Amino acid sequence: MLAYTYVERGKFELLEKPKPVLKDARDAIVRVTLGSICTSDLHIKHGSVPRAVPGVTVGHEMVGVVEEVGAEVVSVKPGDRVTVNVETFCGECFFCRHGYVNNCTAPDGGWALGCRIDGGQAEYVRVPHADQGLTRIPYMVSDEQALFVGDVLATGFWAARISEIGEEDTVLIIGAGPTGICTLLCAMLKRPKCIIVCEKSYERCRFVREHYPQVLLTSPEECRDFVPAHSDHGGADVVLEVAGTEETFRLAWECARPNAVVTLVALYDSPQVLPLPDMYGKNLTFKTGGVDGCDCEEILHLIAEGKIDTTPLITHRFPLKDIAEAYRVFENREDGVFKVAIY
Repeated sequence: MLAYTYVERGKFELLEKPKPVLKDARDAIVRVTLGSICTSDLHIKHGSVPRAVPGVTVGHEMVGVVEEVGAEVVSVKPGDRVTVNVETFCGECFFCRHGYVNNCTAPDGGWALGCRIDGGQAEYVRVPHADQGLTRIPYMVSDEQALFVGDVLATGFWAARISEIGEEDTVLIIGAGPTGICTLLCAMLKRPKCIIVCEKSYERCRFVREHYPQVLLTSPEECRDFVPAHSDHGGADVVLEVAGTEETFRLAWECARPNAVVTLVALYDSPQVLPLPDMYGKNLTFKTGGVDGCDCEEILHLIAEGKIDTTPLITHRFPLKDIAEAYRVFENREDGVFKVAIY
């Protein structure tokens, strides 16, 4: 089969590899029908994910059809259409039992697919712990509607959940890329009083204006003045930082009111500094970490009910044989790209 492979730092290549086989009674083999490229894949390419293994098939954002299951798999069967969770998790360890599946202690637990074990930018993928890592797609939900459920949409859902958003809150979301938009969609489910999106890209601002006209927009240069002017207590009650730069990291806590929640959704390329003397007295609560992607069934129900729609994010479509071109377009943000679908 064809599989897009992490060869070495700075180099991915489409290679012929053997079709995966079951290695454990809890495994499933999934035929990938639609995949996508995540910014985390670019972090692997550029060496920002030290645990990524050269030679691994990349990709962790996909849907497909179950081809084969191990003897102990009970939640899915061959022929089922499924979303594939970004994380593989045992469901039994301390962290899984408390919903912290990103920290699963199984050898292949947490973010493994497309990083430490072969992922889904390929024709087939082996999914360990299939009872936890696969979720059946309702018949009324299309592959494109479900494509982001297992990763970027799960990230937005998790971020909104841990941020404790209330109906009287002003929420600031920094960054309107794909993860920022998914975070916005999930924050909107909480019905806060006001949502402000901070973004510098003209194309992304235009996208927000077109699809979410009820949301306020500001730029990084204006954000420090704009947020206090549109909030009740001198700053945002909740800030979700989804951009991942030194500038946006600082902007997040500066635009938060005292005693606010600041949720760091982004994956940073370099260490960030907490200037504690500068923020003394703000009494902020920071929430960090990788997505705990254990809400896929609930997210699919919300999609089926028409409460979440991420299909506008799919701006480009490429066959697997042209995935290198898809990466080039996505990485360079050409032609107004948001997300690509790989078929």
